[in-house]
Amino acid sequence: MVAVASREIRDGDLVFVGMRLPILAYAVARNSHAPEAHGLFEVGLMRDQPASAFLGTMGDPPNVAGALWATRMSNAMALMAQGQVDLGFIGGAEVDRFGNLNTSYVGDPNRPQVKLPGSGGGADIAILSRRWVTLMSHEPRRLVERVSFVTSPGYGDGSSGWRKRNGLLGGGPVAIITTLGVLRFPEGGGEAHLASVHPGRTVDEVLANTGWRLQVSDAVSETSAPTESELAAIRLFDPEGFWTRS
Repeated sequence: MVAVASREIRDGDLVFVGMRLPILAYAVARNSHAPEAHGLFEVGLMRDQPASAFLGTMGDPPNVAGALWATRMSNAMALMAQGQVDLGFIGGAEVDRFGNLNTSYVGDPNRPQVKLPGSGGGADIAILSRRWVTLMSHEPRRLVERVSFVTSPGYGDGSSGWRKRNGLLGGGPVAIITTLGVLRFPEGGGEAHLASVHPGRTVDEVLANTGWRLQVSDAVSETSAPTESELAAIRLFDPEGFWTRS
């Protein structure tokens, strides 16, 4: 998942990094194929290189030391509002076939089964970044037919031009990277399809763990395994396996 996420980062991108695995994905990309990528962190930090020590959260002291810009959260979010963020990473409890994310609640809004932390910067990333990616565990309860609440909008009801009609400035989701494979969206939006399955997994396994009848690409393939340089970077920036240990 880290290797695949890192490949979504293009050289020269301004990346809204987010928490957990994307922290490591940015470090891997910056140390391999995207040496000019910049990382933007919601706490108000911008970096032109990975932190020199392990990061458990974006606010850890090593992320502040050597930062290109240490500012306020509002300034970091303002760059996104100006259309400057190329790629954003977002996590969530639920995602549906059209890429809508839920981090608010599960179940009846009056008596929710689960209360979740809310949007944070997720809705901003989903609305304003030029493209975005979500990472999550591949389970039927997470990849659902329809999310309980749209915290961060993807392609809405999946109809053509939905984002534009609703005034959403960014380009929308491009991929859902899971523990089993990679789902991608057609250019211009719509419904997700299975693009690749991770080594050791099968298409049937992915379909069985998806909460809707997932479309499978005619060109579905096996996800490319991490390269030697990607593995070296992962081990450098996650030496104890905090993020990547099985």
